[in-house]
Amino acid sequence: MLSRSAQGLYWMGRYLERAERLCRLLRLQVETLVDRPIREIYSGWSRIYASLNREPPVGGLELGANDDFTLADSYTLADDLTFERTNPDSVWSSFAKGRENARQTRHCISSEMWTCLNLAYLRVQELSIGDIWRVSPERFYAEIVRDLDTFAGVAEATMYRGEGWNFLQLGRHIERVQLSVALLLAQIATDRSQDEAYGADWTSLLHLHQAFDAYGRSYSIEVQPDRVLDLLVGDPLLPGSLCRSLDSVASELAAIPPGPASDAEAALQRLASRLCSLVRNDWPDTEDRQELLEQVGEQSRNLHRGVSAAYVDYDTADTS
Repeated sequence: MLSRSAQGLYWMGRYLERAERLCRLLRLQVETLVDRPIREIYSGWSRIYASLNREPPVGGLELGANDDFTLADSYTLADDLTFERTNPDSVWSSFAKGRENARQTRHCISSEMWTCLNLAYLRVQELSIGDIWRVSPERFYAEIVRDLDTFAGVAEATMYRGEGWNFLQLGRHIERVQLSVALLLAQIATDRSQDEAYGADWTSLLHLHQAFDAYGRSYSIEVQPDRVLDLLVGDPLLPGSLCRSLDSVASELAAIPPGPASDAEAALQRLASRLCSLVRNDWPDTEDRQELLEQVGEQSRNLHRGVSAAYVDYDTADTS
């Protein structure tokens, strides 16, 4: 496979995973605007921006004694995260870049995948925050998630299981690892900045990862932060857990046939194996969970750089 095709499929997976995750977060967030406490609304916006490492357009989000997040404040923040073209991580930007990578790699994906993704993109490209806000913003985010889930199902059913499939899935899972780590670290930081942990914040993380029912079966209806972390990080049976995502990264790397940069590929596979081992073996006994998550976050960024070194930007002089 040409390196530019591998790169396009890899980034398509990353961008579409990013758009889906942000839509899930925003759906949960706008649902809190109806009748939830001001502290919970503030915490939700702060957590999203902290996980994206982005400053909000309205300045710092500081909750004072008389602060009140009005509808206009949330309207501005939702617009920045959903439709702002200059925000590289907005839903619109991620969706548009994912669709563009799909367009450039149409020879590697099925026609059904392109049709599904293109139709979804055409439905949202001319929308604005005003269009969705006066009707039902949570419905809009749910529809985008449904479109992206449909695309994933179409890809599962129709895409040829060659290298292209491996690179598409590799991008999805590396993005999922990085987003999950960033969000969990943002939540831990939020808890440490407050006098106590709030169960609603951790419950929303369970819903985000479709893990609420699994948590109830494994533990109880009482949501405890340490147990939520154990489930979302270390449970290999939970589809969205960190452990399972890293296992998927290692599996996709092992499935990619050897290429010209054999040394870089071997180093990348060793790094993926070490990350899997770190989460499986060290997580249950670690005393500083924040530090371990920071290690996983840093090494996952090294994984991304390793993919580029092994399959895209390798030195051709070393392969002759």
